[in-house]
Amino acid sequence: MERKSVYFLGIGGIGMSALARYFLHEGYRVAGYDRTRTALTDALTAEGAAIHYEDDVQSIPAEFLDPARTVVVYTPAVPQDHGEYAYFREHGFRIEKRSQMLGLLAEGKYVMAVAGTHGKTTTSTLVAWLNRVLTGGGSAFLGGLSKNFDGNLVLGDGKRLAVEADEFDRSFLRLYPDVAVVTSADADHLDIYGTHEAVREAFAQFIRQIRPDGFLIIKQGLDLTIDNAEITVYRYAYDTPCDFYARNIELIGGGHYRYDVVTPSGVIEGCTLGIPGWVNIENSVAAVASVWCAAQSRGEEPDAERIREGLSTFSGVKRRFEFYVNTPKQVYMDDYAHHPRELAATLTSVRQMFPGRRITALFQPHLYTRTRDLHTEFAEALSHADEVVLLPIYPAREEPIEGVTSDLIARQVTVPCRIVDRDRLAETVAAMDTDVVISFGAGNIDACCEALAEVLKRKS
Repeated sequence: MERKSVYFLGIGGIGMSALARYFLHEGYRVAGYDRTRTALTDALTAEGAAIHYEDDVQSIPAEFLDPARTVVVYTPAVPQDHGEYAYFREHGFRIEKRSQMLGLLAEGKYVMAVAGTHGKTTTSTLVAWLNRVLTGGGSAFLGGLSKNFDGNLVLGDGKRLAVEADEFDRSFLRLYPDVAVVTSADADHLDIYGTHEAVREAFAQFIRQIRPDGFLIIKQGLDLTIDNAEITVYRYAYDTPCDFYARNIELIGGGHYRYDVVTPSGVIEGCTLGIPGWVNIENSVAAVASVWCAAQSRGEEPDAERIREGLSTFSGVKRRFEFYVNTPKQVYMDDYAHHPRELAATLTSVRQMFPGRRITALFQPHLYTRTRDLHTEFAEALSHADEVVLLPIYPAREEPIEGVTSDLIARQVTVPCRIVDRDRLAETVAAMDTDVVISFGAGNIDACCEALAEVLKRKS
C-alpha cells in the first residue's frame, strides 16, 4: 500500500483493532478515534497508536491530514453524520470499510474463512491454532481475543490465513475463501438485511465466492442455496453421521469431553478439547474439517497426533465460555452470546455440564432492533435457566425505539425474572441465592465480570 499512514474510525472494535495491530507491525503510522476507552485501545496506544475519544477533527494528528499519505479505514458502526468521517469524505481521502481492507490483505493468501450467525469466533480461532500446531505458521484476523495467541492478530509463516467472516453489513462478501465454514444462517442483523431470506441470500453469495477447487464445510441440516459447481461440499455435525462428526462422546469432568472425530479419510480417536461445553465439540469438528481440507488441497493428510495436540492445548477465546469461578459451591462464567440460538446452546451446554444445579442467567440485550425483532425468541432461550436478571438494552450504534425495552423480553420469560441497572448488578447478585451464574451479552456487561467474580468467590 503506497500510503504510510492509516487512520481508523472505530479503532477499538475487535476487528478494527486487529487491522490496526497489523499495520503497526508492518511499520505504518497508525492513529484513530473511538468513542470509548477500553483495554483494547490502551493496548494499541502502548503499541504506538495515537487514539482520541472525541469526534473532533482538531484531535487528528497533523501527519494524518494529507490525503496523499493517509488511508482511512472505518467500521459501519460509525454513523454517516460523524464529524471526522464527513471531513475525510469531503477532503478526498481514500476511505475503505474494514471489510474492504481485510479483503485486500487476504489477496495472495490461502484463505480459511469461518462464517455464521454464531460459532464463528471460537471456530476461526481454533482453525488458527490448529494451523500453528500443524504447520508451525499461519496468520489470522480474529473476532475475539485468543488466549493461545494473546490477541486478535496472528502473524506467521506460510500462506494460510484464518479469518472470521462477519455477515454484519454484508462484510463477508469482500472475501474469496479457499476453505469456507458456514456454521449457521439465523435471522440476525435484520436492521441491515430486512428479512431472513435476505440473510440467507447473502450466505448463498458468500458460498458462490469460494475459489475454484475450494471447499465448503456447512453445518448438517442448514438449508442454503449452493450453486457453486467448482467447489467440493462437505457437511459437519455434532454427532449426526455425515462427512465430519464426533462419536463416542464421553463427559470426563469439569465440562470437558473425550471424543473421536470422523473424517472422510478416517477417524481421529481420543480427542479432548481444552475448553468445556458440548457446543465447542461441534465447533472443533468444523475446525478439524477446515485444516483437513487445506491438507487435501496439497494432496496430504493432516497429522492426527498433532490435531489431538492442537485440540487439547486450545485455550479458547476471552468472553466465550470463560470461567471466573468454578468451585463445588459457586460457578461463574461469562459469554459473548447475544443471539437467541447462542443463548439456548450455551444454557443447554451448561445444564449438561452441571446437572441438577440451579442456573442464573444475567443478560444485557444488544441493539434495539435485535430486541424488537427477536424478543420472543430471547425469552424462550433465557427460560432454559432457572432465574434471569436482565439489564437495560445496550444501544451500540442505535438510537432508542419507542416501546422497545428489556421489559419486552422480561414479560415473556417463564422463570423468575427481574431488570436491574448495570451499576447495581453485582450487589443484586450478591444478595441472590446463586449456584451457577452466567453473564451474557455483546455490550459492556463484561465490565461487571471482575465484580461479579469477587462477590461469588466470597460465597464459595
